[in-house]
Amino acid sequence: MSQPHHDSYEDLLGLWSDLEAALSVLLSAPLRVQDFLAKLEQTERWLQELIAHDTDAALYLMFQRACSSTVGYGAAHALVCACLCYVLGRELGLPAAEHQALVRGALTMNIGMNALQDELALQREPLTPAQQQAVQRHPLESQALLARLFVTNPLWLELVECHHDNVPHMPLAQLSPVHRLVRILGTVDRYAALISPRKSREGRNATESLRTLAQQPRYSDEVSHALARCVGIYPPGTYVRLDNGDIGVVLRRGDEHVPPQVASVVNAQGSSLYPPVVHTADKGPRIRSELARAAVTLELDPRALAQLGILAARGSQALYGMLKVPGTL
Repeated sequence: MSQPHHDSYEDLLGLWSDLEAALSVLLSAPLRVQDFLAKLEQTERWLQELIAHDTDAALYLMFQRACSSTVGYGAAHALVCACLCYVLGRELGLPAAEHQALVRGALTMNIGMNALQDELALQREPLTPAQQQAVQRHPLESQALLARLFVTNPLWLELVECHHDNVPHMPLAQLSPVHRLVRILGTVDRYAALISPRKSREGRNATESLRTLAQQPRYSDEVSHALARCVGIYPPGTYVRLDNGDIGVVLRRGDEHVPPQVASVVNAQGSSLYPPVVHTADKGPRIRSELARAAVTLELDPRALAQLGILAARGSQALYGMLKVPGTL
């Protein structure tokens, strides 16, 4: 079966933007949304389909969006957290009920302060006392708002209420279900915040973010180790410096035997490459270091990024099928 034309990349990359837009509507004015719970569940299914069709492509789309924009931070952050929680929940073998509560908790944990989240992402000044109080209150306010929206799942509600609590540092299997989910969501929340840019700071690269987690006793445990396995040391969608001097973008994760697949987008002389040069994992240049998006100062050729969006999902006809019949609200 032939692959879609490269022009369809805008639709492919637009899947993630469409998910953000749909979630933003739900989080920004939830009490005005008819059948809120049904529409949130539809958004969740849409996300799961995207991941199930091709996890590498989903991570590519997620990291490309997460590292490049502060617009609509609340919805973007929630979607990144939900994506990572879905992948991480599978890796950790969570029971279905816990897995579902974890993903839905990630989508809605900050619903009580969504507008403030967007505001803080664009704010360079320290938080005002009123903002600090609102941040401190948001777990309870988010839980109360979900209850008004007819959410009755006790694990979901308790997770949202407790998602910033300190959890005893012990193996996940020895924790209660809610404490287990709080531990996982707390790690994902912190990681997503580190990689995402704000007006007050640039986002960190994924490798540095994982290292930061590992250096903090609260996050240095089986969850952060599982997260590293899930996303990879060099996740799809992130920028890297290659040992031939090029700047590349990771397309697909590697493993302990096969390095990640990478495409060069800027050559060693600093010129943008079109078409991008896709390297085979066994014969291509090796990754020397990861780069934060802000470190790539050259304006990349949009046609090159177009091809990368398709290449990241090559061979996934089911994923391309989502372009024909995308989820709708």
